[in-house]
Amino acid sequence: MTRPRLGFDRALAGLLLISAALATTSLASARAEPDAAAKTRLTHLLVQDCGSCHGLTLQGGLGKPLLPETLADRSAEVLAEIILDGIPGTPMPPWRGLLSEAEARFLAETMKKGLTP
Repeated sequence: MTRPRLGFDRALAGLLLISAALATTSLASARAEPDAAAKTRLTHLLVQDCGSCHGLTLQGGLGKPLLPETLADRSAEVLAEIILDGIPGTPMPPWRGLLSEAEARFLAETMKKGLTP
């Protein structure tokens, strides 16, 4: 005779519900556009953190230039994926876990338009 596994089944169901809730929250936050304060923080990050490799004016350094004319052949979506996942085998680190998809997309769109003083 086998014993019912109600405790295990309930625990598994609870984990599945938590996972679904987290996935839904992640998807919602990934789609939400950053607010004004986040955009200011992200622009600062672009200049300071990205600029530490790509040059403070984004004209290049260790990393390639991040100017509208040098990024014209890549979509904002592709650039956002590069921001999130990095480029293996290069110094470009992944920012996934530190930035949401919406934040990465904002940075990509900002670079495509160019920074305005």
